[in-house]
Amino acid sequence: MKFRVERDALADAVAFVARSLPSRAPVPVLGGVLLDTEGDGTLTVSGFDYEVSARVEVPAMIGDGGRALVSGRLLADITRALPPHPVDVTVDGPRATIACGNARFSLPTMSAEDYPQLPEMPPVAGALAPEVFAQAVSQVAVAAGRDDTLPVLTGVRIEIDGSTLTLAATDRFRLAVREFGWEPGEGAGGGEQGEVALLAPAKTLAEAAKTLTSSGSRIEMALARGDGLLGLAGGGRRSTTRLLDAEFPRYRQLLPKEHTSAAVLEIAPLVEAIKRVSLVAERGTQVRLEFADDTLRLTAGGDDEGSAEEELSCRFVGEPLTIAFNPGYLLDGLGALGAEHAHLSFTTPSRPALLRPATPPGESADAGADDEPAGAGATAVEPGPGEGGDDLPDPRPGYLYLLMPVRLPG
Repeated sequence: MKFRVERDALADAVAFVARSLPSRAPVPVLGGVLLDTEGDGTLTVSGFDYEVSARVEVPAMIGDGGRALVSGRLLADITRALPPHPVDVTVDGPRATIACGNARFSLPTMSAEDYPQLPEMPPVAGALAPEVFAQAVSQVAVAAGRDDTLPVLTGVRIEIDGSTLTLAATDRFRLAVREFGWEPGEGAGGGEQGEVALLAPAKTLAEAAKTLTSSGSRIEMALARGDGLLGLAGGGRRSTTRLLDAEFPRYRQLLPKEHTSAAVLEIAPLVEAIKRVSLVAERGTQVRLEFADDTLRLTAGGDDEGSAEEELSCRFVGEPLTIAFNPGYLLDGLGALGAEHAHLSFTTPSRPALLRPATPPGESADAGADDEPAGAGATAVEPGPGEGGDDLPDPRPGYLYLLMPVRLPG
């Protein structure tokens, strides 16, 4: 096999495929990247470990067609470090030679005949705006669990109901939900078929959303529910993943229907204050928030390990409240809002709080929400009428982050 390809195109393709490879492959071939030049003027770079597949096609000058399997991680490291010149790849027997400018590498090959066949792309269910999809996945995946012994909590629930798509994830301590519009195709859900719900691995979905959006092309989502397969494709790249066979918690019943107090704060100074105050909070301990008279007082620590406090101005309505949170979880939620101001609503210090992006002063709650489903009725992620409270801006619809408080001592 012999071909020439542009350095950036090869590096991007290999990096995209290598991200989906297992860090510890059960057998060596599953840690490999397959290079295929049997197409006309096209190099296909692909990877598959029986759970996740990735495939990219890039234009290339083909000398001799063929297939070769090499270490994915090593090839990714090499192509990323190559100088900005065309890359010549030659495979002769058990060795692959990579030449670029004055740099030259020689890699051992593995048996391409032992490599599993990639799954076919499922039928396309609809199309997604790349920027909206990438933001939605990042906002929700932040709340997904990372404990593989509880696989149901490591997934993102995808709910499809007509032109509305809802993503949700939880690790039992927080819950993130994002709702937005998309372009459904036939069989995508809604109508006579009712709502479609599936559970995809959060890590895989986040990686695919981030890399597929770099081309700016719209993303096609493909489903094969019978085979338990989800596919995403865009910009000459495609990725598939096995769905998780587990029952996601009934999260809607966890969402508070009303609140007794609420506050609106500017996110940037709040984040900086939490970071400063939590310096004295040992890992896993709390940061306390005391709201009263349009003032937020943050405190952490105690006499034994040192203490810290800081005050911020805010807009607050309701009864004075003291509530405590894990500072890391609170920062994750504030960072996921994608806004300049946060709307926080509370019931009691022992019940979950809701974080939502707040509408800037002078704007309506629907302003700038072009990605929200048109004509949709009120849902769990949309505020009710006047939910901003007296003299408080309304929360912006479409996203919420529910956070369990830490029990206060005494």
